[in-house]
Amino acid sequence: MTSPTGTSANPSPTTALDSARRVLRIESEAVAALSARLDERFERAVRLILDCTGRTVVSGMGKSGHVASKIASTLASTGTPAFFVHPAEASHGDLGMITAQDVMIALSNSGESAEVVAIVPLAKRRGARIIAMTGNPRSSLAREADVHLDAGVAEEACPLGLAPTASTTAALALGDALAVALLEARGFGTEDFARSHPGGALGKRLLTHVSDVMRSGEAMPAVHSGAPLSEAILEISRKGMGMTAVLDAQGTVAGIFTDGDLRRALDRGVDLRQVSVDEVMGRHPRTIQAERLAVEAVRLMEQHRISQILVVDANQSLIGALNMHDLFKSGVL
Repeated sequence: MTSPTGTSANPSPTTALDSARRVLRIESEAVAALSARLDERFERAVRLILDCTGRTVVSGMGKSGHVASKIASTLASTGTPAFFVHPAEASHGDLGMITAQDVMIALSNSGESAEVVAIVPLAKRRGARIIAMTGNPRSSLAREADVHLDAGVAEEACPLGLAPTASTTAALALGDALAVALLEARGFGTEDFARSHPGGALGKRLLTHVSDVMRSGEAMPAVHSGAPLSEAILEISRKGMGMTAVLDAQGTVAGIFTDGDLRRALDRGVDLRQVSVDEVMGRHPRTIQAERLAVEAVRLMEQHRISQILVVDANQSLIGALNMHDLFKSGVL
């Protein structure tokens, strides 16, 4: 079967693999070449954005526009307030989104994209500073910019040399390098990242604390030291956590009795009617404090191969309990 151009529409697996490997080689070489070209201009670009009291506006046309949108999103999520402006829409009113306090990052591989080149002088007239990211240091866009970042590539991965492939990959990587350099310069940490990502699994892992998911009050399984084993078994059954805490007279954790402890007691032939919970409980159980992140409880439970953990205050008094099911239900796992 042939395509309308007369070429095979079903290339052999070997040809397809060769093509894929060639594309990946060309694009990886294009990204690697960027590192050798980084110089003080990159540092100036970082400083411009760090000193910016407004927003970072990112713009590009066509495939460069898609890359620009992604760069703006990455910047925004890593501590640099940013948004994407479509250059064609900017010429029809959206230019009003750009202020004198802003920095504009303009992307164009050729540096001659008419829509982008047209709005850059207007943005400069408003007082915005311009960072150009192009593949041509002598282009109109590069000359107009306060800082030019060279994202040029030796060749496109497209065998026709027409479809933006290696050039868009290089621009995307250079944008990521800019975002990470800014993140590190700002001292942007895990908690900052969490505040930018409150939704989904990532937000759950970074924002949920033990206190948010633990069981407390009447839902918390607990018996006192010296209680009959039958009472502990009943408490496990009633609260449905597969364990119960054992407390001393002051409410401090003295131990834990789990389903596993019960099975081991039965294996040893213990008369369940004649012993107290103290004789079969586990001593020195793993505990965690309520203000710790829930993901830390997950790590602790996985490290010690346990499925429940007790929550205590600074005096080791029991204030809650947590098991893997609670963490699954909350979305932390």
